[in-house]
Amino acid sequence: MSRGNRIVEVDTYIKKSPEFARPILIKLRTLFHKASPQIQETMKWGVPHFEYKGIVGSFAAFKHHVGFGFWKSKLLKDPQKLFGDDPKASMCSSKLTSIDGLPSDKVLLSYIKQAVDLNKHEVKVPVNKRRRDKLTAPDYFLAALKRNKKAAATYDGFSESNRRDYIEWLLDAKQDATRERRLKSALAWLAEGKPRNWKYMTQAK
Repeated sequence: MSRGNRIVEVDTYIKKSPEFARPILIKLRTLFHKASPQIQETMKWGVPHFEYKGIVGSFAAFKHHVGFGFWKSKLLKDPQKLFGDDPKASMCSSKLTSIDGLPSDKVLLSYIKQAVDLNKHEVKVPVNKRRRDKLTAPDYFLAALKRNKKAAATYDGFSESNRRDYIEWLLDAKQDATRERRLKSALAWLAEGKPRNWKYMTQAK
């Protein structure tokens, strides 16, 4: 069911979210629609998304914080450093625990309008063709999978895109310590049957 550009599934998502999260989600939802009256709502991977000629952005409620972000964040100008120091981040770096933690309406509207404009003009995120054409799991990852049967079973059963998510995450680690932390997390999540981006696919209960 829908009411104009709003759907009842997003209403339900907000109502089932933790009490602290509801005002944040309502505010973000309002601003997405204010930035572009043509924005449409949809549910993907268990969380609300906002679309205009493709995905513009999304938000997700967790047990203790709210996250939100933009599909083409790496192409957005980020004067307010919403994505922290990671230009590849799709979710904003701050973990919101109250509505007071949100940037001003003016700032948020400017980011949303930027994201809408990218889709309007059909701007695509550049693909790293070298990595896309030739991407194999690093030896240390394969060796670790051999020692963890549950993780290996999940990885072997995953689609190519789900495997790629883990491989790219590990390969993007710039330091050994970061790589080790990511490897440990990857093995734990795989052992539980989780894809790399599981945090953004499931609403906190």
